Amino acid sequence: MWTPTALASEVRPVSGIAWRVVENQHISSSRKLVDNIDEHDLLEEILEENKPGYLQGTEGLHYLLKTPFRYKPPKKHGSRFRRSMEKTGVFYCADNIRTALAEYTYHRLQFFLNSPGTTFPENEETLTVFTIVFSTDNGLNLMEPKLNRDEADWLSNDYASTHELALNARKADVKLITYQSCRDNQSGVNHAILDPSAFKSKAPTALQTWFLYLDKTEVNCRRAHAKSKQERIVFTHAEFQNR
Repeated sequence: MWTPTALASEVRPVSGIAWRVVENQHISSSRKLVDNIDEHDLLEEILEENKPGYLQGTEGLHYLLKTPFRYKPPKKHGSRFRRSMEKTGVFYCADNIRTALAEYTYHRLQFFLNSPGTTFPENEETLTVFTIVFSTDNGLNLMEPKLNRDEADWLSNDYASTHELALNARKADVKLITYQSCRDNQSGVNHAILDPSAFKSKAPTALQTWFLYLDKTEVNCRRAHAKSKQERIVFTHAEFQNR
């Protein structure tokens, strides 16, 4: 077991740019529930008053950066580095856009595959894809020697080991965890930001619109107004099996 003391000895400075994919942020989902814009504004105020408060330390951050620190994970088993009822948040991101899309589409695909009777959407889903800049002296890289000896635990779909790691990492004042993506078969790299102080930028440094289409055999991702094949990414269902 990696104790806080042992993890503290592996902490190193880390900085860079990372990508994150979320649902479309350009359309208000509550607008269709009301008759006019004034009613919409009132509804949004009521909803905001009943949402959890933002985590201390996220003041001044753009909502796309601080929202992951606001809500508890909805999944029964939590997320890779966060227990389901844990109050502290985690901002997940990736070194490149392909890996970020792989992480998002994997979970989106699983939702439909694990919902008997639920058909795939007939239309494309709109995504907001953005970058952030991070920098901290307290980074932990699970792909480095010593830590990578437990790679099977870090990449397992049973999150027991990574939950324990994250708990002890926080005790060791780790702000960011770098680890290999188990969704992107091209050896993608992910980051789990445990503390908002690791953000060097207070807002996204780039924003893109992408479209996601789910099919029975593959997942298609394409950037809005794509001008090259590099802005179209395809994942087959087979790529995500056993990952």
